[in-house]
Formats: sequence, structure tokens, C-alpha cells
Amino acid sequence: MRVISGKYKGRKLEGFNIDGTRPTMDRIKESLFASIQNYLPDSVVLDLFAGSGALGIEALSNGSKSCVFVDHNPEVIKVLKRNTDAIDGVNIMYDDYAKALMKLANNHVQFDIILLDPPYKLNLINDCLDKIYNYNLLKKQGIIVCEFDGEKVTSNYFEEIKCKKYASKCIIVYKRVK
Repeated sequence: MRVISGKYKGRKLEGFNIDGTRPTMDRIKESLFASIQNYLPDSVVLDLFAGSGALGIEALSNGSKSCVFVDHNPEVIKVLKRNTDAIDGVNIMYDDYAKALMKLANNHVQFDIILLDPPYKLNLINDCLDKIYNYNLLKKQGIIVCEFDGEKVTSNYFEEIKCKKYASKCIIVYKRVK
């Protein structure tokens, strides 16, 4: 697994074999980042359910200013630290997603881009979207990128601006409605 574009292009990433992680395939990642490239320069990113950190690192590689990586698996945190070594703008949080979102809200942090790629079988996207809205974590012109498989995803707070299917996987990009 490697960073596919930007200033860290070709950088090797660990973590594709950790139990519970499921790296985004390169062709999906390439298509995803091509579709959000205009949002990346100087953006503040949240990579929730970070796993190896591949999505957040890709964002940093393509011009994002900083990225908060959140995961609750101690083995993943060790890999994240190695994968982000010598990359500026990295903040790693070892926490449950719900607690992390609340802590970020309590610190009045807002993001330009939020990357949601939770374990597929847990159906967490809708809960995350609700918390992101209720905690006011997305900036007015910000976007949320959701990757999922088989989950019914809906939101009253965010407008779908892009939806792309890759076999059984789906990526939806949302922006704020209000």
C-alpha cells in the first residue's frame, strides 16, 4: 500500500493486514481525491476511523494543512505513528469515534473535510453525520466523504453532491445544507 499522488507519492504505508482494517483500493482512492481536489489546498481534515491513515495522508500529500487521525485500536495507533513519521500537520487521537467527536466539539474545532470510512458491518455513518451536525464540526463550505458497503445512508443536515459506486462499495460526498 502506497500514497498514490502528491508530495508523498510512492511512500509505503503499513497496516493493510491489521485485523479490522480494510484499506481503500487505489483506484477508488484516486477517483475520490480527483473529485475533491479543489477542497484540499490548506484544508483542515478529520480522518475518523483512520486505520492505516491512508486517506488522511493522501489529503496531506495533496495540500491539506493538517489532519486529525482518530482510531481506537492500539495496534493501529502504532502503525499510524509510523506511517505519519516526518509528515507535518499530524494529530493522532486514540479514542472511540463518539468520544473523539465530543472532545473535538468541546475544543471548538471545525473541519474543511471529514473522511468517514468506518467498519462496514457496524453501520455508523448516519450516527456520525448526526454527531458532526449536532457538534458543528464541519465548516460552512466543508465536505464529508463517506465510504460504505450495504449501509442505508441518509441525512437531513447535509446535501449529497456526489455519489459513486464501485461494485458493492459506495462513496458519497456531502456538503452542509444549513
